[in-house]
Amino acid sequence: MTDVLRRGRASLAFSFFAQGVAFALLVTRIPAIQDRYGISDGLLPAFLAAVPILAGVGSVCTEHLVKRVPPSHVLRWSQPVVLLALLGVGAGDGLWAIGLSLAAFGLAVGALDASMNMLGVSLQHTYGRSIMLGFHAAYSLGGIIGASLAWVGAHWDLALFVSYLPVVLVLLPAALVASRWYVDRGGPEEAPVPDEGAGKGGGAGLGSRMLLPLCLVMAVAYIGDSTVSNWSAKYLQDVLGSSEQMATLPYNVYMITTLLGRAVGDLGVRRFGAVTVVRVGALLAAVGFAVVAAAPGAWVGMLGFTLVGFGLCVIVPQTFAAAGRLFPGAADAAVARLNIFNYVGFLVGSPLVGALGDVWSYRGAMLVPMALVLVTLVYARSFGSGPSGYGDGHERPRTADVGRGSNGL
Repeated sequence: MTDVLRRGRASLAFSFFAQGVAFALLVTRIPAIQDRYGISDGLLPAFLAAVPILAGVGSVCTEHLVKRVPPSHVLRWSQPVVLLALLGVGAGDGLWAIGLSLAAFGLAVGALDASMNMLGVSLQHTYGRSIMLGFHAAYSLGGIIGASLAWVGAHWDLALFVSYLPVVLVLLPAALVASRWYVDRGGPEEAPVPDEGAGKGGGAGLGSRMLLPLCLVMAVAYIGDSTVSNWSAKYLQDVLGSSEQMATLPYNVYMITTLLGRAVGDLGVRRFGAVTVVRVGALLAAVGFAVVAAAPGAWVGMLGFTLVGFGLCVIVPQTFAAAGRLFPGAADAAVARLNIFNYVGFLVGSPLVGALGDVWSYRGAMLVPMALVLVTLVYARSFGSGPSGYGDGHERPRTADVGRGSNGL
């Protein structure tokens, strides 16, 4: 294994980590952001929805941008924009300022998420074995640290700018330094994903049909994720009768379980194959939501959310990895298109559960993500090995020559 690959892997892991910190600092301080800018409850959903919508736009733009510049260049400059936009959220004054900062954050996050996963898929192809879960474990670790820093800021009643500035001052230069060692184009030369109309009779192209199941799985996974993120605290307190303090625990436990599951998930993929790992993950998540829906009390509900975390944590990284295996010559475009459904699931999940909870019951609403995540079982075969020839378990580590690192090595 060359030093170039080791440095590339470490630097990319740091990028995932930094993004986890930044995103957690934003979403966990939404009440403080609302208070600072005087955003009404009626207007807040529009601001929050704008971020994933613009992130989807950023992902689409990245698909076309990487045809001209390497993904490492996109990542190198989108990550500083995300961090500076976060600082802008804390420093602004007036609705125009928060609107501009969130718009910049959303567009840059879309480019950042897409380019990070492009580089991760490329490195995994070069390694010839599963390493994607490790990158997403770094993201989970960053999310835990970011949420903890946000708690400190809220506990000590620190202004948003004061909370965000030290983090940006540390992460921004570190990310720029780490970007010197990004490695891209480790796999075959990129080629366009077959467009619609490429098949016989002008129907949907083979590439689009092959990618669609993964897009559905990605959306379903994020519907489950957003359910836990947005409704676990309310569910424990209002439905299961927990204390306010205990109601803050499910999301923290969920993040810890995603970290633990992803930290060991690559070993599971290498030993048992991606198909088996994804199937087990989907079943665990479904069982977790069922336990939550039927829970007689708060501690059983906590157990359910814990199972959901262990189940969902393996699905998203393996979905990106599967796109890379299915399209070894068009992985960047496939990842960018797939990444859009990250935001689709995020947009759909929270309003869906909230609406069902209001008109039906929150216990019943938890059965919806349970049923949806089981759809993953139908498409689990899409996670098998593709033309790249790995992913079925019992992988043998291999190190291929990379075209070049982003620092010219």
